[in-house]
Amino acid sequence: MKLIPFLSFAGNTHEAMAFYAKVLGGKVVSEMKFSDMPPSPDMEMEGCGGFTPEPHHVAHCQMEAGDAVLMAADGPPMEGGGTTTLNIDVETVEDAERIFAALAEGGQVQMPLAETFWAKRWGMLLDRYGKPWMVNCMKPM
Repeated sequence: MKLIPFLSFAGNTHEAMAFYAKVLGGKVVSEMKFSDMPPSPDMEMEGCGGFTPEPHHVAHCQMEAGDAVLMAADGPPMEGGGTTTLNIDVETVEDAERIFAALAEGGQVQMPLAETFWAKRWGMLLDRYGKPWMVNCMKPM
């Protein structure tokens, strides 16, 4: 079993996923725009939860970095009001500092990257797309 985070964006999935691939040293392995989808009488695209996709909007995108997978699409906000935080666990302090700084650029740091009792480095931020992240470089248990 794999748990794969899925993010919803309001029209900037392509840009955001390219940014995440660059920061995390990965690559976008698949992307399908709404204009690439075949017509389907079963799918009504107009007024989908207050979101009407444009042809250039992304219907599906997958980014891979090592064994990690992240998926996303342009679409309406998810119902329920819940927030998902993306947590990345890295091996070195240098990776933690580099990734945290890149994700924080244009975003908002909520907890600065610092040593904690469980981690060599840990911090929280909202990236430039409003997505919450935690960066961890764990201490040996």
